[in-house]
Parts: sequence; C-alpha cells; structure tokens
Amino acid sequence: MADQPAPESGPKPAPVVIKKYANRRLYNTATSAYVTLEHLSQMVKEKTDFVVYDAKTGEDITRPVLTQIIFEEESKGGQTLLPIPFLRQLISFYGDSLQGVVPQYLEMSMSQFARNQDQMRRYLQNAFGFNPFQQFEAMGKQNMAMFENAMRLFNPFAAGQAGMMPPAGQANGSVEPPRPDAPAAPAPGSDAAIEDLKRKLDELQSQLSDLSKKS
Repeated sequence: MADQPAPESGPKPAPVVIKKYANRRLYNTATSAYVTLEHLSQMVKEKTDFVVYDAKTGEDITRPVLTQIIFEEESKGGQTLLPIPFLRQLISFYGDSLQGVVPQYLEMSMSQFARNQDQMRRYLQNAFGFNPFQQFEAMGKQNMAMFENAMRLFNPFAAGQAGMMPPAGQANGSVEPPRPDAPAAPAPGSDAAIEDLKRKLDELQSQLSDLSKKS
C-alpha cells in the first residue's frame, strides 16, 4: 500500500507585515525592527511569507518591492537569473492581448521547476557522462507545446484564416466552389463566433486545470 502524505501540522501562519515609510525605510512589525531589502531577500529564501504595505496609505506594495529585490540582485553582477532575450520577450507582452495568460504560464513553470529542483540538483551532481540540460530542454519543449496550444485556443479565427489559403493545385486562381453540404464558418462578431470563442476558452481553462493537477 502506498504511503499516504503526512497531514499538515497546522494552519499556515499569517504573513509577516512589513511597513514602508516615506523615508523608504522598511519596518518589520513581527520583530519590531527596521530591515533592508537584503533582509527581505533572505526571508524569501527561507520561505517566510510577508506582505509590504505603504505605512501612509495602507496600499499593498509587495509586488514592486519584490521587483526591486530582483533589480538589486541582478545589479550585483556575476551570475544573473534573467537573460536579456527573456527580458525582451517579457517586456513585449505588456499591453499585448496575451498579457493575462503570461503570469499563469510563468507561475506554473516556476512552480514545476521548484518542485523538481532536488532532482535537478542530483542530475548536476551526477553529470559524469550525462548532460543534465537535456532534461531542462525536454521540460522547456513540453511547456512551450502547452503554451502554443493555449495560444491557438485563444485565436478563434485561426482555423478560418487557414481555410482561406487555396489548396494545392489551385494557386493559379481557380477556386473550387464550396460544397452545398459544407457548414458555413461563423462570421466574426456573430453570436456563433462568440459562442465558439467561449467554448475554446473553456477548453483552455480545462487544460490548465489538468496540467496543474498533474504537476
């Protein structure tokens, strides 16, 4: 009989509250002490959850503070984590119609990477006669295949556009008339096209849920 996972010891502790004041100083309310970005970086590495609030407005500024930590780490020189091509691609998605999909894709990819990090470390330690990056390449191809499939689902008129290309043997301008029994493609903006888009979005959500369960 397979071993059952050990139950959680208790409820997840509440995140530590960090307050940021107008002088840019960060105050840890749990330890009653001022901290720096390096302290927060270490808390992340120790998997200590925290949130950062603006001391004056009460606004949640956790995201920009974490982004600032990444900027500081990347500015130190040496080994960085964010290649320039990746940064260019990421910037290009701002304002794009796919902007809402990118965060979920990156989050799932990083979660999967984190769950497999111990196995990846073993690959690197036992790399004699073995290329560990083949494993990374295979995982990357799998993730990209999932992402490309998701993009096709988000383009409901792709199939219609592909159908507009003349088949082989008809490039000289002779177009075969449509068969009487062939179903008409939904016109863009029609109720049928909208329903088709909704169906494809549901399919995408189902695939993302299945992927999350398998991970």
